[in-house]
Amino acid sequence: MSDSVSVLFVCLGNICRSPLAEAVFRQVVRDAGLDHRIRIDSAGTSGYHDGDPPDERTAAVAAARGVTVAGTSRRITGEDLERFDYLVVMDRQNLRDVERLLDGAPAAPRVHLLREFDPRADGDLEVPDPYYGGPRGFEDVHDMVERSARELLDRLRREHGL
Repeated sequence: MSDSVSVLFVCLGNICRSPLAEAVFRQVVRDAGLDHRIRIDSAGTSGYHDGDPPDERTAAVAAARGVTVAGTSRRITGEDLERFDYLVVMDRQNLRDVERLLDGAPAAPRVHLLREFDPRADGDLEVPDPYYGGPRGFEDVHDMVERSARELLDRLRREHGL
């Protein structure tokens, strides 16, 4: 059993899905009193939005639910691959991109699609990118992320004795 665990959430641009997942998971972890045991961050597979704040629509939906989405977009680095125990990606393209980065890595972290932890995934394991959709898309994504975050924490508790 380890003293702490680290989780990096990854999407394409790190302005919608992964910063939301980071913020929601951070809140779930804080509510469980485990924020001192789990390190959480997010990144993107591209540098399209490097240095940008989270998408305003993502932040607004989260704020309405009592979650603060903060930070600035950044691209995943080789150092991240070594520092994080879990890389949790939003869709299959992110998964392919991260697996390509991990190719030949000595101690590859565990890579998962976020919705692997969603009890309502029904075989659809991708968190859709709401960037080009309407407001309902951001609400739906938040629901998926919230359900998945709770289950992810339960899994980490079981596997790491948290």
